[in-house]
Amino acid sequence: MSMGKQTTGILKKKAEKLYSMYPIEFGNDFEKNKEILNSTGLFDYSKSDRNIVAGYISRLATEQIKKED
Repeated sequence: MSMGKQTTGILKKKAEKLYSMYPIEFGNDFEKNKEILNSTGLFDYSKSDRNIVAGYISRLATEQIKKED
């Protein structure tokens, strides 16, 4: 595996896995999700990757909220 830029597909899979593991911690607020990812230290290597994951988790949470209504 190279040390290059990760593709969006890989990051989306990571976001789905994180959201399924911790659905209570994450919500539809991008900034809050970003802070949670910062505190875990999973994405210390790249702000842009962290932001992609935080945004996708926000989208997943929003979809989940719409399903519940």
